[in-house]
Amino acid sequence: MPFIPHTPADEQAMLEQIGVDSIAALFAEIPAELRVDGPPPLVPGAGRDSWNEGALPPAASGEAMSEMAMLRWMGERAERDAGLACFAGAGCYDHHVPAAVWDIAGRGEFMTAYTPYQAEASQGTLQLVFEYQTMMCELTAMDASNASVYDGASGLAEAILMAVRKVARKTGPRRVLMAETLHPHYRDAARNIVANQGVEIETLPMAQGRCDLRRLPDDGAVAAVVLQQPNFFGLLEDADRLTDWAKGQGAAVIGVVNPLTLAVLKPPGQWGDAGADIACGDGQPLGAPMSSGGPSFGFICAKSAFTRQLPGRIIGQTEDASGRIGYSLTLQAREQHIRRGKATSNICTNQGLLVTAGAVHMALMGSKGLAAAACASRANTLRLVERLCAIEGVRPLFPGPFFHECALALPKPAGEVLDALLDHGILGGVSLARHFPALGDALLVCATEKRSAEEIDAYGQALAAVIAE
Repeated sequence: MPFIPHTPADEQAMLEQIGVDSIAALFAEIPAELRVDGPPPLVPGAGRDSWNEGALPPAASGEAMSEMAMLRWMGERAERDAGLACFAGAGCYDHHVPAAVWDIAGRGEFMTAYTPYQAEASQGTLQLVFEYQTMMCELTAMDASNASVYDGASGLAEAILMAVRKVARKTGPRRVLMAETLHPHYRDAARNIVANQGVEIETLPMAQGRCDLRRLPDDGAVAAVVLQQPNFFGLLEDADRLTDWAKGQGAAVIGVVNPLTLAVLKPPGQWGDAGADIACGDGQPLGAPMSSGGPSFGFICAKSAFTRQLPGRIIGQTEDASGRIGYSLTLQAREQHIRRGKATSNICTNQGLLVTAGAVHMALMGSKGLAAAACASRANTLRLVERLCAIEGVRPLFPGPFFHECALALPKPAGEVLDALLDHGILGGVSLARHFPALGDALLVCATEKRSAEEIDAYGQALAAVIAE
């Protein structure tokens, strides 16, 4: 469409048509402290005071950086970060990504592909997504998979809305029981998304780092129950017992899962006697590097009874008039490009490229490769916890089995310890103080298959030195 110039009179006419008196009024709902007048500064050193020291280039002449200088500075920062041994997890993990994953995902056929509305021109993309969905269903023991949603947290919100639409319908309960041991970002995002849709979120408290099953309500007015396995602290929940209880209440069960762990743990579709109804989570462990926190992709898988509630793309396999296998978008009447305001969901972001990487990663690793990575991560975390807990004042925060993360109690504030560890070249974990202040000086650590015995020992030496100081 060609650019059509407009005049101030045209602008004023538009404002009158929509019922506001100024452009500024369109942004009135944004708090004043978050609004920026004009473009952000491009001058070195002119960023926010809250940036970490060294995060911005030092102020020089007060002029904007040249492209060459900016690339040099960014390269120096990347090299410094690459030298850190990463023991942080909490939803984003430093797993090995085979080089072939992004060699394939970065090809033009995948890198520039958009929603495959025209099946006759998109068979390659459609086949890849179909195979991705097949592998995700095998991992989760579910009947259908989407592809995809923005991230794991928004995927949980969509899963809650799926359950409420299916279970509650018009007159049933719109109350959802959510485990306190769920990732705090997931809890916050889900509340924000469903809050204005008449869904009530109630927290199931924890005891010793796991869902307190003694605190389950008995009124039967629950549409869905949400639990994470392994939970945010890396601990294993009694998913079978909680699933059976929820089904006895007539509630749907939503399992938030790490897809890599499903190579060795019982999949949500097999929890309890009947299995969970919906599984969701973040696909970052499948071929997506940490990349300073993103991007990634969220997934949702479901039993057949919930398939028509699934948001995102669903690809089906069929045959043409000559009997040749073909692929196409299916169940499209749920989506925004068909039903607009009446759609099941109006997701406007699809992480198609990350889904491509996830599919390639799973195909290359295979079931044995994924299981080997999961087992190696578990073994390294056990070795790490044993090494760190040999230091006086450091101990596991909770009893019981954990997977590839563990919460530790420290004799000093976790934030101070983490800052000091950076000077030793170690990204030491995630402080629990912000979201779980009642736990005291606590640190969540993780060791994936990438961590070597030398790095684990170096972490132990560094932590001992930091605590001694």
